[in-house]
This record gives sequence, structure tokens and C-alpha cells, in this order.
Amino acid sequence: MASFKCFILVLFAALMIFDIDVDLAARRLQQLPSLPKTGLAPLPQPTIPTVLKPGSLPPLPSILNLPSAPKVTLPPLPSFPLIPKIPTTIPSIPFLSPPPST
Repeated sequence: MASFKCFILVLFAALMIFDIDVDLAARRLQQLPSLPKTGLAPLPQPTIPTVLKPGSLPPLPSILNLPSAPKVTLPPLPSFPLIPKIPTTIPSIPFLSPPPST
């Protein structure tokens, strides 16, 4: 029941969106008088940082010598049994075979 109510709500929302007359709205927006300029200051323009030369960068710090981890050997994996074969012949079922002739 809840999904039906949700479906009805979505249906009404879609109908309201499709009912909007876009051409008329665009025409009315074009006919509006131009808005007066506000006294806001212009936004500052972003500055692009200057590219440094490769020789002017300081060297990166070296990584300290960390002790190496001990080597671990794992025992071999056990062998898995083979997949059993599925018989492909159909066994005869006595009640489906024809009756013996006398």
C-alpha cells in the first residue's frame, strides 16, 4: 500500500512538471526590463602560482632504514579431491517401461 501511495505521489509530481509551459516562461523572462546594476565590488580574479624551477626545490627527506620483516614460509596446501563424475546415462524406471508382452 505504501508503494502505491509513493507511485501516486511521483505520478502527480511528473504531471506537474510536464504541465509547465517552458516557451511562455522563457518569453516572459526575455521581456523583463533589465535589472539595475548593484553596487557590489567585482570579484577578485584567481592568481596562478608561478612554477618553480626543478633545482630550486629542497630535497625530499630520506626514508629511515626500517628493519626488514622476517621471511615466512607457508606449508604446502593440501590436495583437493577431484570433482565426482556425474553419470550421463538415464537409468530405466520400471513403471515407465512398456509392460511385458505375454
